[in-house]
Amino acid sequence: MIETLDPATEEVIGTIPRATEADVARAVAAARKAFAGSWSRVKPKQRSRLLFDVARAIEDHAKEIAELETLDSGKPLQLSLKEVLSTARYFEFYAGAADKLTGDSIPLGPEYLNVTLREPMGVTVHIVPWNMPFNMIGRSVAPALACGNTAIVKPSEMTSITALKLGELLAQVGLPDGVYNVVTGYGDEVGEALVSHPDIDSITFTGSVPTGRRVMRCAAQHIKPVVLELGGKSPHIIFADADPELAAAEVAKGIYANSGQICSAGSRLLVERGIKDALVEKLIRRSEQIVIGPGLTEPDMGPLVSRVQFDRVMSYIETGRGEGATVLTGGSRAREKGYFVMPTIFDGVRSHMRIAQEEIFGPVLSILSFDEEEEALAMANDVKYGLVAGIHTNDINRAMRLATHIKAGQIYVNEYFSGGEETPFGGYKQSGFGREKGMAAMENYTQVKNLCIRIR
Repeated sequence: MIETLDPATEEVIGTIPRATEADVARAVAAARKAFAGSWSRVKPKQRSRLLFDVARAIEDHAKEIAELETLDSGKPLQLSLKEVLSTARYFEFYAGAADKLTGDSIPLGPEYLNVTLREPMGVTVHIVPWNMPFNMIGRSVAPALACGNTAIVKPSEMTSITALKLGELLAQVGLPDGVYNVVTGYGDEVGEALVSHPDIDSITFTGSVPTGRRVMRCAAQHIKPVVLELGGKSPHIIFADADPELAAAEVAKGIYANSGQICSAGSRLLVERGIKDALVEKLIRRSEQIVIGPGLTEPDMGPLVSRVQFDRVMSYIETGRGEGATVLTGGSRAREKGYFVMPTIFDGVRSHMRIAQEEIFGPVLSILSFDEEEEALAMANDVKYGLVAGIHTNDINRAMRLATHIKAGQIYVNEYFSGGEETPFGGYKQSGFGREKGMAAMENYTQVKNLCIRIR
């Protein structure tokens, strides 16, 4: 067994199974049997009804699931509840899509009927990160099931409780055995065995770039398709004509939500030099007003997920100081017990510094300034990542120019984290490939077959 901790108290709250390679084989066999048997005989309209039932079940148990998520991950309860309801929305959205997967008719002339069919991949693997553990399951498992696949989920060993809870709910609503499977344990023990297994059909992974590379290498052994959503070092660009109060609020939200543990966090503030001092003053004030505490008390910001992540973030703060950047606020541990870090702002940052190039995954903001639009664009693209970008300006032409030329998969204008379950999400460059969310995700879990019939 593996102990799981409450990151706010550092106390054990439960245990989860430490699965083995044999457990992986059992999960794959169960998923394969369900795909070939009971699940393949479920009509699309019946899958749709089942997924709607899942959405309602999640809503009915939302408070319980949110409390489990907060205890397990440390995030504020109100954020957990929002993510749980978002998960219900994923199942609701893809329930509506399950019976609407259509192919194309291709005109080859009167002698032929040529059509495309969209068929499920088969057994799909979903490796889920610890920062949004329940929500990320819904993001990829819901479309996979809607398309007629079966699913095996490997949650992080630090945040597995809600993945197991979802299994209970799916059984209660009548999902056939083997359609949804959970294998808990360590990545090098079961994660690698899972993505290397010859009898799986696709892999969806969210996590770090180094682990993403390992997943790709494992998948290559048996030529399995992979969807990767990896890291980010997203720019949040503020021009002088932006609403200053709105910009400050959105920048704070973009870096401090979930204690900065979001791949798409706006961790690089690029601000036009003429308004920098005024905007930074507002940001410091907002940062120092943030209430920090255990997630169940509904603070503004909770702890980081683990001791490892806490040490990583604190190490980056020391790296920033060593590189010559200046801490304007924060930069220290927030509480004696628990993995709490103060909201931290660095000024005097240069693009070559590690704190401007590498993903910290904590409440740490790096400030860079610019004079011209072209300079902002060059700075925005001057990282190996390309997940999202934020732009604040009242000039729609400028916003469109930048949105066209920034190398990122999603652009927010005048609101950070805009969009929803319906909008495609994914990265450029080392932020990965493939798109999750929205109808685009259905392409991850179907394959196209062409049927050509000669008419005589």
